[in-house]
Amino acid sequence: MAAANTTENEAPLYTMTKPLAATNDFVVKFANVNGSGSASANGLFAKAVLRMGVPVGARNIFPSNIQGLPTWYEVRVNDKGWLGRRGGVDLMAAMNPQTWEDDVASIEPGGYLLYDSSKPLPASRFRDDVNVIGAPLTELIAAQFTNPRQRQLFKNICYVGVLAHLLGIETEVVKDLLRQEFKGKDKLIEPNFKAFEIGRAYAEASIAPIGLKLRRSDKVGDRIFVEGNDAAGLGAVYGGATFCAWYPITPSTSLAEAFQKYCNQLRVDADGKNRFAIVQAEDEIASIGMVMGAGWAGSRAFTCTSGPGVSLMTEFIGLSYYAEIPAVIFDVQRGGPSTGMPTRTQQSDILSCAYASHGDTKHPLLFPGNPTECFEFAAKSFDLADFFQTTIFVMLELDIGMQDWLTEPFKWDEKRTLNRGKVLSYEHLEQGVPFGRYRDVDGDAVPYRTYPGTHPTRGSYFTRGTSHDRDARYSEKGADYVEGMQRLLRKWETMKAHVPAPIRKDAKRRTPDGVIYIGSTDPAMEEALAILEEHGIHLDAMRVRAFPFCDEVFEFIRSHEQVFVVEQNRDAQLKSLLVNEGGVHPARLVSVLHYDGTSITARFIVKEITDKLKAGHAAAMPEGAK
Repeated sequence: MAAANTTENEAPLYTMTKPLAATNDFVVKFANVNGSGSASANGLFAKAVLRMGVPVGARNIFPSNIQGLPTWYEVRVNDKGWLGRRGGVDLMAAMNPQTWEDDVASIEPGGYLLYDSSKPLPASRFRDDVNVIGAPLTELIAAQFTNPRQRQLFKNICYVGVLAHLLGIETEVVKDLLRQEFKGKDKLIEPNFKAFEIGRAYAEASIAPIGLKLRRSDKVGDRIFVEGNDAAGLGAVYGGATFCAWYPITPSTSLAEAFQKYCNQLRVDADGKNRFAIVQAEDEIASIGMVMGAGWAGSRAFTCTSGPGVSLMTEFIGLSYYAEIPAVIFDVQRGGPSTGMPTRTQQSDILSCAYASHGDTKHPLLFPGNPTECFEFAAKSFDLADFFQTTIFVMLELDIGMQDWLTEPFKWDEKRTLNRGKVLSYEHLEQGVPFGRYRDVDGDAVPYRTYPGTHPTRGSYFTRGTSHDRDARYSEKGADYVEGMQRLLRKWETMKAHVPAPIRKDAKRRTPDGVIYIGSTDPAMEEALAILEEHGIHLDAMRVRAFPFCDEVFEFIRSHEQVFVVEQNRDAQLKSLLVNEGGVHPARLVSVLHYDGTSITARFIVKEITDKLKAGHAAAMPEGAK
């Protein structure tokens, strides 16, 4: 094995094995310490690649503490446009001694390791099948800056300079981004330029070329780079939301903050009056209670939370279902149970939200697959909540909510009007239109309602969580209770035609096997399907986007001998929902489960499906399930 760099001032590139060579198709990962200021520098790198016209999939993997624990930022560069995590690392920028061994171990054979060579490391710390790039970042920055905090921050910009030279990122692209980042803070621009140039110049003078290259492309197009929480916050504004009550919880807090940001831009009158209200409540129970009160009064209201918050909100959610009060809950899912993994992604709240509260309840769930759908589904959720007079869950995940995604620009039809549902006005009541709060007048099981104070003598009713008859009068008669509960089931059936329809993707050739998936699994699944096709494995695919499931979902299952259900939780919650709601024999559905808290990869999906196909699940299927 060639000796790794052991001097303080010299850091050549040692090629210990055949180096990886790729253009516009590789993974760069940054290993840092949380609180070191690395997030801005790492994001700068990803945006610079985008400015070069090359698509990226970026993932910020961060701890649940404030400072001191390890954090990573992974950037997949891919000219084909695959945005899911690939798995494996081609170039590791290892800046955290605490995670050194695991970081080095994750590099693909022939890959590259960039490290701070200011202090020598023994040869035993390196792998002989990885190419080592030493750069004395601490020394370089210390020679030019005296402030300790500046030294820490500019070290990050320095390694961006090294990578910019090695990979071929244009200098002016990075400088334009820095000018944009520090607009209005001119005194910060030049020091950042300087730190970047220090790293770039060192690499140019001292480091040999590597096999990973970035070349200008045109594959980004007009797509935008935005996180799902930000998109959902904007969608709530466009969807007519005027009230938000929330309690801080990772990973949903930035959604409420985005809503406030966009309300300040779009919901303030010329005279300076706010046309919105945002309350940070004392806890999750208070926040959902405020949302129910606002929804009952006619406001479009929502809260945002995660699994632990939903657990606390369930009694109020049951009130929404039974008293038929509109509300929207954005559930940005994370790892559970209990506190679980607060900063890791999962699809772990499917069952708890679908049947939230005691007694017999069912709640609509929307599953956006990217930030564009976060925007669209957020806006749509308020129409659905108003029309069906119930709680609508928008089921984001940390991987969508708190990560920046390359996504299609948001579109809005200026002619679109808000669907407030079946609301009787003063004029209706004045004309003597009969009103019974829970009567099925039109045959769709959706009753008419009134806003408080609409008419002085007509249209009023008592909203109660206890059992009631069709006119909202207290009743414990079994017949009245059954009538109301059956109408709620009929309303559930009506919803199927109104929630977002699934997206069907047929294989090139008809196949006995299919696959169903939801949410942030989409980009990895798209890539996995392409890889499987290349290897002669054809799968029809369906991305489910809402619960209740429409008939098309169960027709898809019936038309295949077996269907893989890919989801990111341990207990196959989506599969359980399909079995429970559609009477599907469990053996027809084959689970592919990923739940370690990281984003699912195409590599994982391909391996799991091919392994299960080889195991012959179809042959083992009971006769009654075929």
